Amino acid sequence: MQRPGINPDNAEMSDFLCDFCRQEWTTAIPMVEGHHGSLICGSCLTIAYTEVFLLNLDAAPTGATCTLCLQEIDAPSWKSPEHECFVCKRCINHAASVLAKDPDFKWKKPSAAK
Repeated sequence: MQRPGINPDNAEMSDFLCDFCRQEWTTAIPMVEGHHGSLICGSCLTIAYTEVFLLNLDAAPTGATCTLCLQEIDAPSWKSPEHECFVCKRCINHAASVLAKDPDFKWKKPSAAK
């Protein structure tokens, strides 16, 4: 998401925020972009991946829409604890795969504790 009131002709990196926690995008904070400029940060992605893939939780009410792909959710999803936005299992998996391959960050898909 974009910070409200930004000048689109003079946008800075910090004008882009995670849709799920509103954290600013910086060179130290990894983000993955969805449709129409939606963003999920590495921290939110870690929580979403853990809850949906490892704990099998599902937070999507009927008719909810994924913030990243803009599709109606028909599979497990994660809801931001701070804002009314959701990310579907497919987008969580895709974003995790993209971020895990990014050489600029050492982000890894969470794994079950042994």
